[in-house]
Amino acid sequence: MPKLIPLSETPSLLSPTDTLALGGMTLYRRPVAFVRELLRAPTPPHSLTLLAFTAGYESDLLVGAGLVKRLRSCYFGLEAFGLAPMFTQTANLGDVEIVEETEASLAFGLRAALAGVGFMAGRGWLGTDMLSLRPDVKTITDPYNGETLVAYPAIQCDVAVIHALRADVSGNAVIGGNPAVDVELAMSARKTVITAEEIVDKLDKADIPGPAVTAVAHAPKGAWPTSCHPLYPFSGGEILRYIDACNSEQFEEYRREL
Repeated sequence: MPKLIPLSETPSLLSPTDTLALGGMTLYRRPVAFVRELLRAPTPPHSLTLLAFTAGYESDLLVGAGLVKRLRSCYFGLEAFGLAPMFTQTANLGDVEIVEETEASLAFGLRAALAGVGFMAGRGWLGTDMLSLRPDVKTITDPYNGETLVAYPAIQCDVAVIHALRADVSGNAVIGGNPAVDVELAMSARKTVITAEEIVDKLDKADIPGPAVTAVAHAPKGAWPTSCHPLYPFSGGEILRYIDACNSEQFEEYRREL
């Protein structure tokens, strides 16, 4: 079934209180074009739970615009460019709920969701203070050897948005050599949206299979100013311009220019 829709229609797939997962990694292949459309929506969602293995520029735009109520990520920043300004400000004011996560808790939580079970067990967090920060995460006893393990709860996701190098009209997508956790997000989400640099009639090979995808939208340079290797690098100048705007209390002016 053809799944191609205009990029402007992608925000309509979200409900106000959904858990939204954004693909990519740090400043690489982030779904920025989708975020821009979400910010332009007449009535954008206002109480999202944002799920990102790492959160960056695109996530900072959503936090600054007040669309995010709750955050689940193990990193939020702009790599060599320093802190994510709007997240830092909002977090310091206590205006966003932060669910403490690590790479282990996110990875095991997604694996549990993929397996259709309530939790996935692992050794991470043992001997740390993380369990006191997350009372919802329990320990269990391995029934075979008596070892204590951490039971990471499954992480459920309503909508995942992944930016791809290429996609076909049936939803098959190629995301390139740095997949991050995009395949897991796409396979576990209730709805998966692919934005793609190029749309073709049919792909012979795919990293994300069409049956897991709800909709596909054409978005040339859809990751900019983050990078989309090998098509284009990230724009350090634009990221610095964004930081300067935020530090000058001109986030709203910057947002209106998107």
